[in-house]
Amino acid sequence: MSRKSSALILSAALALAGAGFVAAPAAQAAPQVSIGVGVGIGVAPPPPRFERVPPARAGFVWAPGYWAWSPRLHRHVWVGGRWVRVRPGYRYVPARWRQGPRGHWHFSAGYWAR
Repeated sequence: MSRKSSALILSAALALAGAGFVAAPAAQAAPQVSIGVGVGIGVAPPPPRFERVPPARAGFVWAPGYWAWSPRLHRHVWVGGRWVRVRPGYRYVPARWRQGPRGHWHFSAGYWAR
């Protein structure tokens, strides 16, 4: 192999190695998402925002706001609270995040429980 072709191969290898090195931090910054029985993410939600609860409405219960994960934006987005119609014989359980044993955060949507 000639000196010129060795230098060309070495230059190409260094260029590829440099490109991989530059791209690595961006890949590490992306949150880890695991899919199984629901979705878990490796990014904790921010603290809840303060919401002033409007005056009570007959036949409705206040569902407080919560942070939802946006896969498109790769970040949490705030979903404001709202009034939901009361279901006789049920109680409303608000949406919440919980941290799993492997450190991933899991979201449970609000629901009606007996």
